[in-house]
Amino acid sequence: MHTVAVLVLDQVVAADMACPVDAFGRARLADGRNPYRVRVCAPEPQVASAAFTIVAPHGLEALRDADTIVVPGCSEAAPPPGPEVLDALRAAAAAGTRIASICTGAFILAEAGLLDGLRATTHWMAADLLAERFPRVDVQPDVLYVDNGRILTSAGASAGLDLCLHLIRRDFGSAVAADSARLAVMPLEREGGQAQFIVHARPPVPRGSLLEPVLKWIEDHLAQEVTLAELAARSGLSERTFSRRFREQTGTTPLQWLLRARVRRAQFLLENTDHGVERIASQAGFGSPTAFRERFKRVVGVTPQSYRSAFRGNGA
Repeated sequence: MHTVAVLVLDQVVAADMACPVDAFGRARLADGRNPYRVRVCAPEPQVASAAFTIVAPHGLEALRDADTIVVPGCSEAAPPPGPEVLDALRAAAAAGTRIASICTGAFILAEAGLLDGLRATTHWMAADLLAERFPRVDVQPDVLYVDNGRILTSAGASAGLDLCLHLIRRDFGSAVAADSARLAVMPLEREGGQAQFIVHARPPVPRGSLLEPVLKWIEDHLAQEVTLAELAARSGLSERTFSRRFREQTGTTPLQWLLRARVRRAQFLLENTDHGVERIASQAGFGSPTAFRERFKRVVGVTPQSYRSAFRGNGA
C-alpha cells in the first residue's frame, strides 16, 4: 500500500487537513481495495485547530515511512514550525519522499527550503507574502496547483482536492481518480494550470505616487478607449518615462494593468448583474464579445458563462 502521511501543525486549517484524509482514504481500485494507507501525524500528541483539538495517532517518525507527505495550511495565528518539523521534512525530501502542500502549507515547505528554485503556488491572498518572504521561490499566484515531480503545491480551498485527485491519477490512473472525483462530486478535468477564480485586487501603489490619480482615472474610464499617449500626458511624462515608472511602481505594463482592471470590472458585473455578455464586454471596455471571452478565459481560467454559473448558480 502507498502510505500518505498528513502532517498537522498547531492552528491547522481543518478543511485543508480533511481534504487529503478524505480523498486518499476513500480511493478505491477496481477490485474495491483502498490503495492508500493514511496516517495523521504531528510533532505533539494534540494539535489545536480553530474550533477543536486534534489527537494525532502518529508522531514525526511516521514521515520516515511515508511514500507521500501532505502538509495542510495553518491559520495566520499559527506559530512558526519547529526545527524538528523542518528537519523531518528535509530528511524526507532527501530520501526521495513525495511532499505536497495545500494552501498556506507552502510556507512550511518554503521554510524548510524545499521550494528554493522551484515554481510553487498557494492561496491567491497569500501569494504576495510567500514571494516576499521567500524570494528564491518562483511563486505562481494564478494556478490551482504546481507539480514539480517530488514537490507539489496547491492553492486554497477546492484546489487541494484538485491536487489530491492529480496524485491519485499519477499513482493509479484516470479510472481510479475519476471514481474518487465522483465520490467527491468534483470534476476531474480541471488541470493544474487553470487559473484560480479570483483575479488579484488592484495592485498596491504607494500613496502620493504620481500614478495614483492616473490609475483612479483608468478605473473610472474603463469603458472607453485608453491609449498610452493619453495616460502619459495625464501624468506629465513622456511615454517612455511613464512606461518605465509604471513598471517600477506596479510591476507590470500599463496595457496589462488596464486589461486586468477590465477583467476585474467584468467579474463584478458577472457576479452582481444579469447583464448579457455583449453588454458586459462593452461596459468593461473590451472591443467585442469575442475579445472579452478570450481575455477573460486567459486571465481567470474559465469562460464568463462558467464564472457566472459558479458564483451565481445560473448561466449568462
